[in-house]
Amino acid sequence: MKIHGLKDLIEFRKELHKHPELSGYEVKTAKKISETLKYFNPSQIITQLGGFGVAAIFEADKEGPTSLYRAELDALPIREINTFDHASEYDNISHKCGHDGHSTILIGLAREIYNHPISSGKVILLFQPAEEIGTGAKAILKEPLLLEKKPDFAFALHNVPGFDIGQIICRENTFTPSVISLAITLTGKTSHAAEPDKGINPDLAISELIQRIKGLSNPEETNPNFSTIATVYSRIGSKDYGISAGDGEVHFTLRCWTTTQLEHLKNHLITIVKKTCHIYKLNYTIQWFDEFLSNNNHPEAVSHIKEAANTLGFSYVNKQFPFKWGEDFGLFTQKFKGAMFGLGAGQNAPALHNPDYDFPDEIITHGINMFHQIIKQIHA
Repeated sequence: MKIHGLKDLIEFRKELHKHPELSGYEVKTAKKISETLKYFNPSQIITQLGGFGVAAIFEADKEGPTSLYRAELDALPIREINTFDHASEYDNISHKCGHDGHSTILIGLAREIYNHPISSGKVILLFQPAEEIGTGAKAILKEPLLLEKKPDFAFALHNVPGFDIGQIICRENTFTPSVISLAITLTGKTSHAAEPDKGINPDLAISELIQRIKGLSNPEETNPNFSTIATVYSRIGSKDYGISAGDGEVHFTLRCWTTTQLEHLKNHLITIVKKTCHIYKLNYTIQWFDEFLSNNNHPEAVSHIKEAANTLGFSYVNKQFPFKWGEDFGLFTQKFKGAMFGLGAGQNAPALHNPDYDFPDEIITHGINMFHQIIKQIHA
């Protein structure tokens, strides 16, 4: 699809919205993006990065720094309740985090670079798969592209409902927390429901685990040891009323401002599980998954974001505390001078991951202009 201006970008975004794909299955999304990028004549287009990732590299004749700009490809397993023409055509899959909009912003950025070539160095536009499950960045960072290019700077944005349209929200150091999820499985011994004393039922252990693990939480943002712990799922036995349960499981999601704090919290939790299962004579396993390291916004990268916002006349908010949601761009900021910033999506916009959410098209140009201004600052 040729992109001539904002109208085409909005149409492109709505096409992505109509055809969402889950993490690790972004085949058609990646194909549409790579085919569109060809119109902007990048020096190189690389596909199948970390799965179905795509990168467009723009190189100047003159040597200089390398900067990277990342967007995400994947959608969520959420049923859309919107009824507009570009609503998702698939049951229980929809773009409820705005990745369709983020990818569209990078397509618009490719057009700007094509119309206004960089003076020095290299610019990498990276369309990353599998952000929602926390595996995409890890896979991308194993690719030769990143190992060889070694970006001097890496940037990303995320639309943020609850802030004015086009407002830029940023802060130094932690921007989003370290997050991890876990499943604890407990195995005892089934018995007749008439004789529960002849089995080992995990019911009391699960009740105690929930209370004790939730008790580790420090949800006050001003607390330097901030943490939240959400119970996301639990199960005991089955719906067979003649059987006293012999197994169960409980799942949690943990988040802390820093990776070090999260490691301490994990160790406390493991100790609780060990002691509780010993008391109740249960076998157990702990499985960790969906890990997101904290985004550590580098001061120099943040200064570029702030300068770009001021140059463009955009409202800039220095956020007092980090956002609480996880983002796997944190892996990039662990390795490169990087920063993520928020892009206001409107005070009354539905929250991220809500079934009625839709990316606001009026902020597409704000995102393009921010990234392009940062490029002009770095590659002057």
